[in-house]
Amino acid sequence: MNLALIDPFILAQDYPDALTGKVRSGHATCIRFNRKGDFLASGRVDGTVVVFDIETNGVARKLRGHTRQIQSLSWSKDGRYLLSSSQDWKCILWDLYDGGRLRTVRFEAPVYIAELHPASHLLFVASLFEDQPVLVDISSPIPLKRHLPSAPKRARVDRAEVNEKQAAQDAKQATTVTVFSAQGDHIIAGTNKGWFNIIEVSSCETVHSTRLCAGVVILLRLTPSGKDLVSNSSDRVIRTIPIPNFSQPGFDMDNLKIEVEHKFQDVVNRLSWNHVAFSSTGDYVAASTYMNHDIYVWERGHGSLVKILEGPKEELGALEWHPHRPFVAACGLETGRIYLWSIITPQRWSALAPDFAEVEENVEYVEREDEFDIHPIEEIHKRRLDLEDEAVDVLTVDPAKGDSEQGTFSMPVLLDIMDSESEEEVVAVGPGTMRRKSPGEGRDWANGAESANSADEQGTPKKAHINGGTKTQSKSRRR
Repeated sequence: MNLALIDPFILAQDYPDALTGKVRSGHATCIRFNRKGDFLASGRVDGTVVVFDIETNGVARKLRGHTRQIQSLSWSKDGRYLLSSSQDWKCILWDLYDGGRLRTVRFEAPVYIAELHPASHLLFVASLFEDQPVLVDISSPIPLKRHLPSAPKRARVDRAEVNEKQAAQDAKQATTVTVFSAQGDHIIAGTNKGWFNIIEVSSCETVHSTRLCAGVVILLRLTPSGKDLVSNSSDRVIRTIPIPNFSQPGFDMDNLKIEVEHKFQDVVNRLSWNHVAFSSTGDYVAASTYMNHDIYVWERGHGSLVKILEGPKEELGALEWHPHRPFVAACGLETGRIYLWSIITPQRWSALAPDFAEVEENVEYVEREDEFDIHPIEEIHKRRLDLEDEAVDVLTVDPAKGDSEQGTFSMPVLLDIMDSESEEEVVAVGPGTMRRKSPGEGRDWANGAESANSADEQGTPKKAHINGGTKTQSKSRRR
């Protein structure tokens, strides 16, 4: 019924219009939608991972295991497992069935980003700070780590021209971001010198290298189909690159040419980009801006800017596009709130009744001959009972887009309302009575209330005002 109330032209729109909501549970630094799109994982500054239910904006899970800021999040294909990487040098694989830790892997350096294999949740690749990237197999309790190269693979013609200085610089290159290809047979890596390396998973060797830019490759992200790649680099240019199927039989890596399809940038203001993301169909690219509160949306067909989403009065960091809807989420850098952009859908009330019509101006109404006839009460009551006899199906749920995949995991939502740390939190004041939490409530520790309570427990005299007078009470007198 709600679908009938929406204008069909609104449903055909592929990108969001305006800021429509926000959620919060602590200070979020990174976010990620699962493949189905019904949950949004959020990594916080304190190392906690919070999973939100998109339909209710409620907290479905809180995962505690890290001690420092979360750097990245990655979902498994079925949505049951979640990989989190942190500045505490650890990666944790969570089982969302019960919220427990399935595997914990510790590295020798902080982790930039970690990405799960598209087909197996027991294999992931991690980019480390000032260290070589690592391919980790966690099928057994003891993880198997294999280091991956960061130096680019030169062509045969270039190898003879490379001098000792160039070879030393190649050896100092560090990988800043890694992602799996759609088939999972190759790893696409970006370096701090602007190189784009393709590494074979089976041999852990670089099979192709191309230089994209002169700066640092900050982020790489594939479309859901895996046929296109978007890169964000420190030269303030966003690039989209078509990616062929590396795993097809007879594919020649030596003759591979990586060509940039579009370059998106702000030529006037020379803005830098914090984070980029593809739309659900891959037709649009969205980016959050450095020292700005707007989100830019480009259309890939013509390479033109189609929308600037106005956000809150703070800079936005991590940005994610919903896998099936024109719905964008981004987290603020100052407050850690997660802001939501979507389409504002005006309802068509003419769909409520077949004989209902919307008119732009008043028209003369002609009543029917029997419209205001008085009927007996028994007849009216009989008609009402006949209408109530119609069976109404309230249990059947129509399958939504993305539900047709086999083996998807359904996670129960946590129904404890007191577990939420949102700004819209409600607190219980009595049996069945709730009120909205007042600003600053629950932050008494910042005003020294904690020390006052401890002093009261130790028997320190405390003054209480009764009817305008002052009376000194202690534990001994109260006894």
